[in-house]
Amino acid sequence: MADQDRRRALAEFLRARRERLTPQEAGILPGPRRRTPGLRREEVAQLSGVSVTWYTWLEQARDIGVSRQVLASLARALMLSSVEQRHLYALAGERPPEQPPAPGPGPALQRLVDALDPHPAYLLDANWDFVAWNRAEAGLIGDPAHLAPGERNLLWLVFTDPVMRTLLADWEGQARDLVAQFRADAGERFDDPRRDRLTRELAARSPEFATWWQAHHLAALTTTRRTFHHPRAGALTFDYVKLAALDAPTVKLFACMPADPGTAGKLPLLLDG
Repeated sequence: MADQDRRRALAEFLRARRERLTPQEAGILPGPRRRTPGLRREEVAQLSGVSVTWYTWLEQARDIGVSRQVLASLARALMLSSVEQRHLYALAGERPPEQPPAPGPGPALQRLVDALDPHPAYLLDANWDFVAWNRAEAGLIGDPAHLAPGERNLLWLVFTDPVMRTLLADWEGQARDLVAQFRADAGERFDDPRRDRLTRELAARSPEFATWWQAHHLAALTTTRRTFHHPRAGALTFDYVKLAALDAPTVKLFACMPADPGTAGKLPLLLDG
């Protein structure tokens, strides 16, 4: 968006939100001669701690700078929602303020995972900790509920459980890809203590993880095909489909779709354990 267009969009957004907010909602006595239900420019300026002239120029889309402190004051004065605040900052060309942690998956997501049986499915959080899984997934890789809470993690399972080295047909290739995908997925969260602790402990436990983590390879979280040598069902090949929930953006749903008719016919065996 060109600067002039962005300033015009910012002006229109502020004006629309000012006209939407009533004096009563803002804690202002409306007075007897009021001709509009919304706030006046001078009232928004007073609530925000800026001059009326400066705020008028802002709504006129003039080329003036807007600090993050003023944006925060405007957001409070106009009683903007979190979505509206992010939009305000984006229109001003500023990075939005840090948001509180996104909510975890609700009961509906758990029901969705359960409904995918006999197709293995699970939910991972931002650090790839298991949040939910269905019976088929537990039958495929083992029940994550048997792991200690701090070890209930996909990377931890792959790199520390010896069973996974025989369960995955190409353990080395799949494990290396997972490290590259995790580094790309978690790359922006440098100050996440859970991420730091997980990678540090995995590097201490697994020489392979330590080597591949230090290589700094990156890979996209796209649809992946994996083959398993299952002790009951034999060879199973799945295409892993990843989905994100809009109401829980840090949570990812992985659904395992059979890649061939043979795998599809063996799915009920995963529920027998």
